[in-house]
Amino acid sequence: MAETDRRPTDEVRQPEPPLPEESGLTLEEYLAMQQAIGHPTRFRILRTLIVNDELSAAELKSAVDVEPHNFHYHLDELVDVGLVDKRQRRTADSQGFYTYYRPTAMGRAILEHGVEELMRREREFNDAYS
Repeated sequence: MAETDRRPTDEVRQPEPPLPEESGLTLEEYLAMQQAIGHPTRFRILRTLIVNDELSAAELKSAVDVEPHNFHYHLDELVDVGLVDKRQRRTADSQGFYTYYRPTAMGRAILEHGVEELMRREREFNDAYS
């Protein structure tokens, strides 16, 4: 584009605000969720939880191929941004107290309508044109 073909600065349009004023979450919180899901290990943890609905930390660790010393770091990141819910059994059974993890509604939505939607579209495109 030649220098003379550029629009004057006063013609540059601004995008609409990304969130309504009464949004329950801030833009920073949404971006933190997106950043968290962008890591391959956290992506696998969240997908595994969605498929299983709820797992103990031990069950989840054995289902996801991740270094043991990194597992809780990644799991805690997902909990901290609100994509995974952590709950502890209130009463002990014969195996003691366990902490269980399950995806939140936001965790399900960000995976289903974000990354996995893009992957689904790519599969559809490949099926249509191959």
